[in-house]
Amino acid sequence: MTKTPEEIATLAESGRLLAEVFEYLDRLPLIGMTTMQINDLVDDFIVHELAARPASKGQYGYAYAVNASRNQVVCHGVPSTADILREGDIVNFDVTLEKNGYIADSSKTYLVGDVPPLAKRLVHTTYEAMWKGIQTVRPGATLGDVGHAIERHARRNGYSIVKEYCGHGIGREMHEEPQVLHWGKPRTGLVLREGMVFTIEPMLNQGRPGVRTEEDGWTVVTRDGKLSAQFEHTVVVTASGVRVLTLRAGEQRPR
Repeated sequence: MTKTPEEIATLAESGRLLAEVFEYLDRLPLIGMTTMQINDLVDDFIVHELAARPASKGQYGYAYAVNASRNQVVCHGVPSTADILREGDIVNFDVTLEKNGYIADSSKTYLVGDVPPLAKRLVHTTYEAMWKGIQTVRPGATLGDVGHAIERHARRNGYSIVKEYCGHGIGREMHEEPQVLHWGKPRTGLVLREGMVFTIEPMLNQGRPGVRTEEDGWTVVTRDGKLSAQFEHTVVVTASGVRVLTLRAGEQRPR
């Protein structure tokens, strides 16, 4: 659970490379592209440009480098040649990368072209909610503090939290202890210590929180068909607070 300084340095390198993947995604046109095209481009970029490994590929039997979750898809969307991104869509790309035996995990929800204001608001609020959670991380805080900060921001803005999926510890394995819930009560749960590394990855729904898994066994969608958005970073607890290992160039915390 707690990592050594040497392990954190290696994780930071994986995180830096993963941030480059999202900077690469930022440059793609998206409109008119299929999610399979994007998957293949990301796979190639990780392997050939970054000399790293797409960590989700082969994990639990999953065959792809990317989860591509569009509109009402909450998470674990499977790339497809039939899934074409169109003006007005929102789409989350969730990518994991392993370098020198250590894994970083991050996701970002993209606005595809001109997106309706209500969809933009959901995406913006989800990003803020992730950062509300990140900003509570420090030695002596609890995971309940993290979850409470996220849930409070979501509810104040009229959104529901998906409770079936959560953040997680990460290192040599993609999913390690602890589980990081995106709701909770202050001053409850695991007490954070310097050197802990985990993800924070809230999923917010426009409508009700209910979800279901489609017949492919992977794709999770909202039960009411309304939009869902997600953001994710890998973080480490430092002596004075928190460091975001997957921070992208030019990315700034929202105020």
